[in-house]
Amino acid sequence: MSAISKPSAPVAKRSTSPLARSWRSFWRRPGTVISVAVLALLTLAAVFAPWVAPYEPAELDMFNMLAGPSATHWLGTDENGRDILSRLIYGGQASLSVGLASVVGAVIIGATLGGLAGFLGGWVDSVISRFIDGMLSIPMFFFLLTTLSLFGSSLTNLILVIAATTWMPVARIVRGEITANREHHYVEAATALGVPRLTILFRHVLPQSTPSIIVAATLGIAEAIIVESALSYLGFGVRPPTPSWGNMLADARGYIFQNPAMTVYPGALIFICVLAFNTIGDALRDATDPRK
Repeated sequence: MSAISKPSAPVAKRSTSPLARSWRSFWRRPGTVISVAVLALLTLAAVFAPWVAPYEPAELDMFNMLAGPSATHWLGTDENGRDILSRLIYGGQASLSVGLASVVGAVIIGATLGGLAGFLGGWVDSVISRFIDGMLSIPMFFFLLTTLSLFGSSLTNLILVIAATTWMPVARIVRGEITANREHHYVEAATALGVPRLTILFRHVLPQSTPSIIVAATLGIAEAIIVESALSYLGFGVRPPTPSWGNMLADARGYIFQNPAMTVYPGALIFICVLAFNTIGDALRDATDPRK
């Protein structure tokens, strides 16, 4: 008689849930992994700047002005003898915090107005849509310069003004998605049970747009960092002696021939940071796309 084979242990199936597929798709690209690592490194350096930076950002070394890289100053010094590496690390605090905080404000404004327009419809949708179109028709940079000239260019004002001029894309995305979702059966059921409409919107409908909001926010951070750097370069952003990558570029304008590295380092960090956020945003958009 032939031996009866014992039943083999069941093999665990690989998760095929939409969340698991999106997670694997996000980490599949080497560029995404590198971008996450770079941003994590920059963020950690900015957060722990007092312990990571070798010098204080305003500490002067009058005997080593415009010096090149050395064992004492790894990336050299600027026109006042300040350590460039330390100022780059501390500058990340201003540039990244402005980018993150302004995008949080833009998401709150855009998601709220876009949600109200898409869910309530009617005259509310018409008024909000026309307001969005009007905001988009205003030259953003002119509005930023005018507002900061009137109210001053403190860090708080910079965050508020950037948030007030970058929320429109989020509002349009949220409005479009909620307009498509407001006719679902769970919305009709909640309405039949007497749940207030705003409760349905903010507790049940708006969370469905979270993936798209996250993608828009990630790409928005890159835009906000560019705007902050440009404003600081023109003297309307973060004011010295507080370092930011933008005002470091502005300070280096007059010394581009004596010490070209002064312009290369902050410019390279802005480029790398923006590229990393855009790469992550593209990866998130592809990972959350239901057609893929």
